[in-house]
Amino acid sequence: MKKVSAIICVFNEEETLKKVITSVSNDPTVNEIIVVNDGSTDDSERLIKELKQHIEFKDFHLKINKGKGNAMALGVENSINEIIVFIDADQTLITPGYIVQMVNPLLKKECSMVLGYSTVRILNQDVNPLKILTGERALYKDDIIPILDKIKESRFGVETLLYLHFNSIGKSIKFIKLHGLKHRNKYKKMTPFNATTSYVNESWEIALTAIKHYDLIIKSI
Repeated sequence: MKKVSAIICVFNEEETLKKVITSVSNDPTVNEIIVVNDGSTDDSERLIKELKQHIEFKDFHLKINKGKGNAMALGVENSINEIIVFIDADQTLITPGYIVQMVNPLLKKECSMVLGYSTVRILNQDVNPLKILTGERALYKDDIIPILDKIKESRFGVETLLYLHFNSIGKSIKFIKLHGLKHRNKYKKMTPFNATTSYVNESWEIALTAIKHYDLIIKSI
């Protein structure tokens, strides 16, 4: 069994991060946990430090928010294992064994990156039109080391960057539906105005990433 590092990036997730970190620590697949607090302004830092008294993990606390991409890159730079699993800190319902589901296709050499996505129920159908943007993903560290500088600058466009990068170099991607996995949406975390503003800003960062790395799109085609 190849060793796995789980990276959990946190930005104002005081309601859910304890449950997420605890669940990851109980997963036998993971032997290293890295928590990156990306400039949270809520009680996340205190909760992380309290959890560290009972659970072994590395923690990094940024004074200001530098974006999801930077937090992910920081976690990768401080990891020691060859397989990386990125975990969102806003999970409200956690499916037991979902990390194993994501890691197994890598071990079986079925693909180079696994995207584990959840769905929403619309008209009696489970859908996720944006599953390439899922935060739950597993990959080999060596595949992203060459683009860490780009990842640091990508902010919320990091998932788009990773998708384009893997396609452009001919690396295969596998999608796995993680049944039962649920996340908090922004309208439950903040005011409607702030939530809408955040979604707009994230959409802009995704679009900007795609435009900035147009060469990767051409290579993919």
